[in-house]
Amino acid sequence: MGTLVVGLVVLAMAAGAIHSIYKDKKNGKACSGCSGNCGGGCSCGEQCKK
Repeated sequence: MGTLVVGLVVLAMAAGAIHSIYKDKKNGKACSGCSGNCGGGCSCGEQCKK
């Protein structure tokens, strides 16, 4: 029974993370949000310089 509860908690956390990533990507906040101005030097931790 405990394994089922832990599994459901992990599943809920994974679903929340996926939802958050999807929302960020939809709003243009993901790493791929660089509009080509970075020249490949943009990483997830920094903003693109325009």
